[in-house]
Amino acid sequence: MVITTLAHHMDLAWMYEAYRQTRKSGAVGVDEVSAEEYAAALEENLASLLDRFKTGTYYAPPVRRVEIPKGDGRSTRPIGIPTFEDKVLQRAVAMVLEAVYEQDFCDCSYGFRPGRSAHDALEALWKGLMEMRGGWVVDLDISKFFDSLDHRKLREILDRRVRDGVIRRAIDKWLKAGVMKEGLVERPASGTPQGGVISPVLANIYLHEVLDSWFEGRVKPRLRGRALMVRYADDAVLVFSDRSEAERVLEALGERCRSYGLTLHPEKTRLVPFRRPQRGPGGGGPGRGSRPGTFDFLGFTHCWARSRRGKWYVRRKTARDRMRRAIKAVSWWCASHRHWRVEVQHRYLSKVVIGHCRYYGITGNSVQIGRFRQEVQRAWRAWLNRRSQRAKMTWARFHKLSKRYPLPPAIAYRSVCRA
Repeated sequence: MVITTLAHHMDLAWMYEAYRQTRKSGAVGVDEVSAEEYAAALEENLASLLDRFKTGTYYAPPVRRVEIPKGDGRSTRPIGIPTFEDKVLQRAVAMVLEAVYEQDFCDCSYGFRPGRSAHDALEALWKGLMEMRGGWVVDLDISKFFDSLDHRKLREILDRRVRDGVIRRAIDKWLKAGVMKEGLVERPASGTPQGGVISPVLANIYLHEVLDSWFEGRVKPRLRGRALMVRYADDAVLVFSDRSEAERVLEALGERCRSYGLTLHPEKTRLVPFRRPQRGPGGGGPGRGSRPGTFDFLGFTHCWARSRRGKWYVRRKTARDRMRRAIKAVSWWCASHRHWRVEVQHRYLSKVVIGHCRYYGITGNSVQIGRFRQEVQRAWRAWLNRRSQRAKMTWARFHKLSKRYPLPPAIAYRSVCRA
C-alpha cells in the first residue's frame, strides 16, 4: 500500500540514532563544519535540524567535489563530500526508507542492505552455480548508473510506496543540490546525490523496480529451465541453464534498461558459457571446445577447477585488475612515505595486509592472498632501500628487520577449512 505519513516517526531520539550511525572521521563539506564542532552543541543542532526538516525550511547544500589520487599515483578520481549535518539528515531519512522497502526488496539483492554483505552475495552465487552445475552467465554492467539515474522515473517509483510530503520534499532537494567545484555549482539533471548516505538507498529502490521485481515476477515464471540472479548495488550476475533463454533475457534487458534511462555497457556486458567441464573422449580432462569461460564479480574471478579429490567446483580467486590495483596502491604509499619511521610504516602495512585478507581471504584463494603479502614485502624493502645512498636495504638486512617488525600472516579468514 501507499504510505502517506512517515515523518512523524522522526523525533529527537531518531536524530540521535542517525547521528550515532554517521561516520565522524570524514572530511568537511562546503560549510567547513567538522563532526567535533557539530557535537559541541549537539542537542541544539539536532533539534534545529529536525525543525527545519519538518517545516520545509531546510536548505540542502551542494556537495563539495575533490580529486583524490588513485592507486597508481598518477591519475585521480572525483569524490563528493556532503556537509556533516546533511549526512545526519540523509541517514535519518534512509533509516525510514529502509524500514519501508526492506519488506519489498527481493532476496537476490545484497548491496547496502542491513544484515547483508558482499560475501553473502558471493556465497549465494557460488551455491547457485554449484547446484545448477554452471550454465550461461549474463555478466551485467550498467554504464555510469549513479550518474544517469532518471529523476522523473525515480519519483514515479517512490509514488507507489512513499508519498509523505516532508520526506519527498527533502529527497527532491538532495537531487537538485548539485556539486560545487572550485567555487562553481553544477546542477545535473540526472543521477543520485554524490557521496550521500541516501544515494545507495535510492539506487536500490530504483534497481529493485528495473531489475529485481521484473526478473523475479515476470522473467522467471516464463522460463523452462532454472535461473538465478545475484545483485550487489549496480553490479549483477544472471545465471541460466538454457542458452537460448539467456540470449532472450539479455536482449530484453537492454530494452528494459533503456526504458528507465539506463544503458548497458556494450563491452563489459556479455554472455559467458560457464557450464561444468565435460570429460574428454579418453576419460581424462575436458574435451575440445568444452572449456568454460570466466567472469568477475565483486573483485573475484569465477572459474571451474578440480579439487584435491578430483571433483569439479567453482573456484574464486582475486581478479587480476584488483590485485594489480592493490599492489600499485601499496607501492605508491611506500614511495610517498619511505622516510617515515619504520614502526609507523609497519603499523600501516599490517592494517593493509589484514584488510586485504579479511575481504579476499575466502576458500580457494589462499595462494593469491599469500602472493599479495609477498608483494607488500617487496615494495616495502624496495623503497626502504632508496631511503639512503649509503646504507642499502639488502634482503639479508630486511629479513632481520622483518623479525622485529613482522607483517601479519596471510590468513583466509572466510575459509571453510579455517571454520
